[in-house]
Amino acid sequence: MDDLGYKKDFDRWNTIKKTLDATEIFTPFKEGEVWWASLGVNIGREEDGKHEKFERPVIVLKKYNRDKLLIAPTTSKERDGQYIYGHTHDGIYYGIIFSQLRTISARRLSRIMWRMEPAPFQQLLEKVRRSL
Repeated sequence: MDDLGYKKDFDRWNTIKKTLDATEIFTPFKEGEVWWASLGVNIGREEDGKHEKFERPVIVLKKYNRDKLLIAPTTSKERDGQYIYGHTHDGIYYGIIFSQLRTISARRLSRIMWRMEPAPFQQLLEKVRRSL
């Protein structure tokens, strides 16, 4: 058990991770898009994925090439702070957690959810820049 009170299934995640790594399909993505991404089982207080494929919504902050991108995971818990940007889309709250920025492979992306409008996306990027 971890300090959050649940048992992390590293073995099942490892099986899924091997399948994702073997994928040769590159999903086209753009900056500002919110995707379901298989983030897996992580260590300590890092944001874990959920459900069958250990996924959670993430926002694409930077596209480096067709396979590498900088993302920030999101949470549905309503909070705003120095390292979280609160955003509502279609009546649903997304807390964009930029204290947990990470570079991932596009192979982790499964399906697009929506695209952030340019003005709020620029506000998010500015908040990220100020925090660094």
